Amino acid sequence: MASRRNLKKNVNYIAGELFSECLVNSMFVPGTDKVKADELMNEILLMQTDFVSRISHTEPGNVKGFYKKFHVDFNAKVNEIIDAIAKLN
Repeated sequence: MASRRNLKKNVNYIAGELFSECLVNSMFVPGTDKVKADELMNEILLMQTDFVSRISHTEPGNVKGFYKKFHVDFNAKVNEIIDAIAKLN
């Protein structure tokens, strides 16, 4: 299991990459809906805050199950955001 510190760094890195991809898409790709892009960037920031907070407050007694669920939830949310970025055009 990765340390919490490294896991937080990975969450922040992935959220940063998603945010910058959305920002570049909204600023430089013609035909992009800027309002939807702004909403998506807000959603990315909320996702980052939520998942970093979840790492900080691990439920005692079921650590392995907690991190399995964390990874499943995080991957699902990232895939959802990637699909939303693709639909901005």
